[in-house]
Amino acid sequence: MTLPERRQLAPYAMSTNETPEIVEEQHLSTLPPPPPVVIDKALSVPNESQCREYWTHYSMFDNVAEHSLEVARVATFVARRASALGMNIDVPTVRASALMHDIAKSYSILHGGNHSQLGGSWTMEMTRNPAIASGVSHHVYWPFDMDMAKYFIPLTVIYADKRVRHNSIVTIESRFKDLVERYGVNDYIRKRIEITRAQAVELESLLGETIEVDLNACDFDSGRLV
Repeated sequence: MTLPERRQLAPYAMSTNETPEIVEEQHLSTLPPPPPVVIDKALSVPNESQCREYWTHYSMFDNVAEHSLEVARVATFVARRASALGMNIDVPTVRASALMHDIAKSYSILHGGNHSQLGGSWTMEMTRNPAIASGVSHHVYWPFDMDMAKYFIPLTVIYADKRVRHNSIVTIESRFKDLVERYGVNDYIRKRIEITRAQAVELESLLGETIEVDLNACDFDSGRLV
């Protein structure tokens, strides 16, 4: 199959490695938790234009780029709200992490591999900023305690990703219903999808309490309820 032919398959293959990574991430629970994600003001943070250049460099599919923009919209809303409440949050860093979260998705569709771990490595190499890379490496599943004070960036990117199906913001229940319909071919996979769904629901509640917003009823634009 030629590269153009593979690209034509991209809209249908965008999430083909999503469920296997849900399964793989469970094994990280045996590892000690990572150190707290610390914002280093001395490190540069790429803006959207620079992130788009990275997308181009790694031949990101258009549909993956559209998805990434919507994930960044959700993550940016959460970060801005947290910052407005006085939390020590760097909004550009959160947005950059969300924009970069699927940097390796297109590559892994074509060639295989764990797109979150590969993407985290690429992001670290490109930005030299571990805070940005943390949200990329861990955006599929968080196997540790959900401590917002220590891990705001990866937890926010995880949540934002779980609220976007392709290029549309949807509820968590809608997002995971779609995953089950497309990939729930056996009890084992359905069980793993349910583990990740339950975490997303818990995370939504935790984030909502933290930023004092009903996230399930938010449009992630002006903060209006929908």
